[in-house]
Amino acid sequence: MNETENTFDADVIIVGGGPVGATLALALAQGAPSLKVIVLEAQTDAAARRDTRTLALSHGSRLVLERIGVWRKLAAVTPITQIHISQRGSFGRATLSAEEAGLPALGYVIPYAGLQHALHAALQQCGAQYVTGAQVSKVAPGAAAAQVHYTHDGASHVLASRLVALADGGRSLQDIPGVKRECRDYHQAAVVCQVTTELPHKHLAYERFTEDGPAALLPSGEGYALVWTAAPERVAQILALSEAGFLSQLHAHFGDRQGRFLQAGPRSSFPLSLRKSQPITRERLVLIGNAAQMLHPVAGQGFNMGLRDAWELSRQILGCAPEAIGGAAMLERYVAGRRVDTQGGIFFTDLLVRGFSNRLQGLRQARGLALSVLDVLPPLKSFVVRRLIFGAKG
Repeated sequence: MNETENTFDADVIIVGGGPVGATLALALAQGAPSLKVIVLEAQTDAAARRDTRTLALSHGSRLVLERIGVWRKLAAVTPITQIHISQRGSFGRATLSAEEAGLPALGYVIPYAGLQHALHAALQQCGAQYVTGAQVSKVAPGAAAAQVHYTHDGASHVLASRLVALADGGRSLQDIPGVKRECRDYHQAAVVCQVTTELPHKHLAYERFTEDGPAALLPSGEGYALVWTAAPERVAQILALSEAGFLSQLHAHFGDRQGRFLQAGPRSSFPLSLRKSQPITRERLVLIGNAAQMLHPVAGQGFNMGLRDAWELSRQILGCAPEAIGGAAMLERYVAGRRVDTQGGIFFTDLLVRGFSNRLQGLRQARGLALSVLDVLPPLKSFVVRRLIFGAKG
């Protein structure tokens, strides 16, 4: 920033061009084309295309992607019309239905690479300055402006902005004074891969709770995306199995609701923990998505919460005068607007993980009773479905 002229390099700099950062950029470009927005992304689009992860999007996230014009460009989208919830070795189960909720689907399963490619194409056309291969080394909050230090094509750069939004999963946090990262290790890891089953999925997803952690099957294409949670040492054993051994043990673990498991794609794993940044704002700086909170994948809240972060932040930016962007009042409104959703989502996810991943007999019976009650009370089902789809605010 030039102090004498009081000018900025950008109104908003977004560090991270993944789905959360890209959603924020597109929402701003759509709502106020005159704003100068710069997106700094470390990876290239080619790197994103090699990502084999799948994402579970809520219907609420679909509405956000529709508003920024990306949803209609997505391919290989598999709707989830029902969710079957149960616990292994005990009574009690519940089924949530899109038809009962009056929705076309409760959620959707899409390839991460497909979503990122569509967002990348939209960013190149939206008017924001989109810089790929930008390696951010430092983010410095400040009363007058926030600064971002990065390298690109071997050259070093420093930019000043009214507001910097960190959407890079927290990779830039270590150099930011006053921001602490709290971590709760669940002592679990997740095995993820694609599997095919003897019976067609009919757009039915499963969330099956076990003493070792939840196991989820999400309809994806003609098969399922599997998320199998267990202790790290057990995960190491699962990864070492032959395909036949893996399919056999998966069937023993999950049951035969989908018949036999026929094939499995390449397996990978990642550790599971709850990570929270405190605070999520500093002077002219805000953390969104996984930079602000990273959740256990149970109930699929983390990614969808990140998209809601981006959408709410865009509303706050677009709702104030350009000179007020990044100011204390705007950031306070953003934090207040997100507090119920983020705190509620963190509490709900943590409660599911710790409440269901144990071998306490009394809790097992209480869990079974809770699932049975949920299944027979439509108002309670509606309450749960709305919060799964739209967050704790419902």
